[in-house]
Amino acid sequence: MPPPVKALGKAGSPGCGMAGCCAPAALQRRLPILAWLPDYSLQWLKMDFIAGLSVGLTVVPQALAYAEVAGLPPQYGLYSAFMGCFVYFFLGTSRDVTLGPTAIMSLLVSFYTFHEPAYAVLLAFLSGCIQLAMGFLRLGFLLDFVSCPVIKGFTSAAAITIGFGQIKNLLGLQDIPRQFFLQVYYTFLSIGETRVGDAILGLVCMVLLLVLKLMRDHVPPVHPEMPPGVRLSHGLVWIATTARNALVVSFAALVAYSFEVTGYQPFVLTGETAEGLPPVRIPPFSVTTTNGTVSFTEMVQDMGAGLAVVPLMGLLESIAVAKAFASQNNYRIDANQELLALGLTNVLGSLVSSYPVTGSFGRTAVNAQSGVCTPAGGLVTGVLVLLSLDYLTSLFYYIPKSALAAVIIMAVVPLFDAKIFRTLWRVKRLDLLPLGVTFLLCFWEVQYGILAGTLVSALILLHSVARPTTQVTEGPILILQPASGLHFPAAETLREALSRALEASPPRCAVLDCTHVCSVDYTVVLGLGELLEDFCKQGVGLAFVGLQVPVLRVLLSADLKGFQHFSSLEEAEKYLRQEPGTQPYNVTDDSVPEHKIALLKA
Repeated sequence: MPPPVKALGKAGSPGCGMAGCCAPAALQRRLPILAWLPDYSLQWLKMDFIAGLSVGLTVVPQALAYAEVAGLPPQYGLYSAFMGCFVYFFLGTSRDVTLGPTAIMSLLVSFYTFHEPAYAVLLAFLSGCIQLAMGFLRLGFLLDFVSCPVIKGFTSAAAITIGFGQIKNLLGLQDIPRQFFLQVYYTFLSIGETRVGDAILGLVCMVLLLVLKLMRDHVPPVHPEMPPGVRLSHGLVWIATTARNALVVSFAALVAYSFEVTGYQPFVLTGETAEGLPPVRIPPFSVTTTNGTVSFTEMVQDMGAGLAVVPLMGLLESIAVAKAFASQNNYRIDANQELLALGLTNVLGSLVSSYPVTGSFGRTAVNAQSGVCTPAGGLVTGVLVLLSLDYLTSLFYYIPKSALAAVIIMAVVPLFDAKIFRTLWRVKRLDLLPLGVTFLLCFWEVQYGILAGTLVSALILLHSVARPTTQVTEGPILILQPASGLHFPAAETLREALSRALEASPPRCAVLDCTHVCSVDYTVVLGLGELLEDFCKQGVGLAFVGLQVPVLRVLLSADLKGFQHFSSLEEAEKYLRQEPGTQPYNVTDDSVPEHKIALLKA
């Protein structure tokens, strides 16, 4: 396929191909469609149609499979697969991203909604409201506090949990609990009850998916100078390998139907799927059970931490996907606008019985590799999902669960990043701690794993703030150079470092090189004042060098007794090495002029 056209970016950015003057900039930021629609061309339409069709053939079987992961009837996967296509068409800032059900989001839905569709739909609505609020308040920066090791630990644990959770369907086992540790125990306990038909079909489907993926990765690019026959064959191979999920699931359904005709069925089938489009209705704010009515408040209490974990992880996954492909394809995204697009998708999706969705890395990769030019490709995907709901649901009955399990397992394998452990061991071993904590605790409770990993990352960050690295150069003049900003947890540490260095080799003067210090707070100022007093009593001179303007302004405003500052280390050494009784070096005149000091104090 031809390479993707560089069509979508922020209006006015180099190479974005946008008509930046067609609409006010503020309106373009809220409706990014206005940036690219005026320049839309037939060539873009062709590429978007191909990409949308490719993604549609991928998402239909995946949606059915992910509904199984979420513990919901299969139609709910399809209900969740089309709204994001239409919303992102208007609000998305990435041409590549596709919103819909994903393996990780389905796992979280399974965990927090107790396999009840009403809870899943309400969770989509509430998650969307939270995401919209974060987008309007421009709180996207909060996601930066969840470090990469925490994300990698969570996704790797999720890959194992999801993948192992499909072993029961791959082998045709029944009555296996969903809690991970119980699942492992009962799966091995029931291994003797494996259905041979399901196991063989599942393994064959996995092999076919792997072979088609390898073919997809090794298909050489099409060149215009190739003969038409060669280009046609390349195109057919590309279509077959891109739509491999649909092909394999269709093949498995055909095999199962063939057995059904003979009156013998060796496979566990998906079974009945609700036909037709989902009804448009408000989310369920209460649910009636055999034991009575569960109120909205009780439903919210039941979902508990899921109301924080699900929207947070949805945002993280979607923003990470958007940033990765924006960097790869040389355009920019607006993170806060992406929050609005995702939030509105979940709110509107809840009106058509969708469960929470997010950006899909796998389908976004298919979109990008198919040469998509704008978010208009999502319209084709959305229409294809709606057509499947309206006309194909009766055929889903014959899809073997082992085939869907193969699709899920092959989809989550890339989520487990084995290289990250080796990389962190080589780059920074301390980062293995939050990764390991998150990875292990996520097998127990997802929210505890993410919370504990984030807490460990925060403690590591705070430790570096409280214990900044300080370079010490000994000699006739002791020189200390803090490596970062000085904040109140570091005040006592700096004082101890200076005192220890003076005790080890007591010089008569010292220099504090603040070249790398960009900020100080009041507690540090008090500590420096006490340090100057102590040094004065001991007869040790202390001078400051390399103070940046904000830091110098704070220290001058404090009127510290004995405070001396210089613009360079040479000036400080020249002053400190003077013999007693000589005229003191004029710090004010040579370092910072009087009128500048007045301005700094002001």
